[in-house]
Amino acid sequence: MKKYLSPDPFKKARVTHGCAHMDEQNDPVTMILRLKDVRKTAHNWKTFHSGATPGRIVIPSEVNIRDTRQIPFEVDPPLHGSFRSLLEPWFKRPLESAYQEKLTQQVRALVDDVLEAGKIDVVEDFSLCLQSRALTLLLNTHASEADTWIGWGTHVFRSEDDPLDGDKAALLYDYIDEQIKASTPDPEGNLYSVLLSAEVEGKKLTHEEIKGIMILTFAGGRDTVINAVTNTISYFAEHSESLVRLRNEPEIIGRAIEELLRYFAPLTQMGRVVTDDTQVCEHAIKADSRVSLCWASANRDESVFESPEEVILDRKLNPHVSFGFSHHNCLGATHTRQIMRVLIETLIEKVSSIEIIDFEENVESLGEFERKVGFHQLNAKFNPH
Repeated sequence: MKKYLSPDPFKKARVTHGCAHMDEQNDPVTMILRLKDVRKTAHNWKTFHSGATPGRIVIPSEVNIRDTRQIPFEVDPPLHGSFRSLLEPWFKRPLESAYQEKLTQQVRALVDDVLEAGKIDVVEDFSLCLQSRALTLLLNTHASEADTWIGWGTHVFRSEDDPLDGDKAALLYDYIDEQIKASTPDPEGNLYSVLLSAEVEGKKLTHEEIKGIMILTFAGGRDTVINAVTNTISYFAEHSESLVRLRNEPEIIGRAIEELLRYFAPLTQMGRVVTDDTQVCEHAIKADSRVSLCWASANRDESVFESPEEVILDRKLNPHVSFGFSHHNCLGATHTRQIMRVLIETLIEKVSSIEIIDFEENVESLGEFERKVGFHQLNAKFNPH
């Protein structure tokens, strides 16, 4: 079997039932599997809301390790829209040419390093470094901060022995508390300072609200970006002809990025809590129960995507939901797309091929399903032109 492959474990349940069920920390989840149903549910925030107990809409649930509400992720309209209006201009900064130039410098330097290094672990030595260094641009903070974040590993809430590591999560919370306290209001400063100087609906943000925004910024874009980058490297390692094609057809790079994001779906699912008794896929759902929007399944929906199990770099119809859907679509999507674009442009310029030496897959257990989301380890060698 090819190493890059990310098989679809949801196909039979999606076609047959449209839903599946998993017991998660004694708080069961109904998984919604078809694209149409996922989009419809995501749009209906009044019945399927995000403003539940902090941590409950995440799967696995984080209620036992977090009581700070992540904003705007765990806030519903209309307040959600007020926070989005504040944050979206900041998170659109990756579209600016100066930002892209700095990101390009970061990626080129990292690729040069791995070309010289010989064998590397793509996860630890490449993807984690790239994600952490790029985050300094997104936060507009000092480049040296990346070294601290790299030391946290690939996930801020999980460790090798514990999928919900409260001690590890506390490191992030304490770090953010310290950063907020050390910052002063400045609309031209880093993200902490900008938030300290901002207002939402006529009120200054509280420490807890700023902390919630920062937790989301650190946690939401960490393992997802690492998965996206690592899976992309694994794909190009087994498809060096794709690097050649993208070098010869740079006009399809944008479509290739969307296709890689569709196929690998860096985040499997995200939950909602039901406000009233309702139905999903003709199944009765009780109020105060959880559903999940299974992005990974929706991205392989054969009623929407032609040959969904194939990576088609120039795929034209591609309404994937890897960044979510509706008002809760991912704030970091612009940043991630720019990372992917600069990465691909750098690889096609500097790298002739990538050899995978050995690897350990990262497989999620989701009730009856097992889904590969990426790699715990991917040892490889980058070969220059």
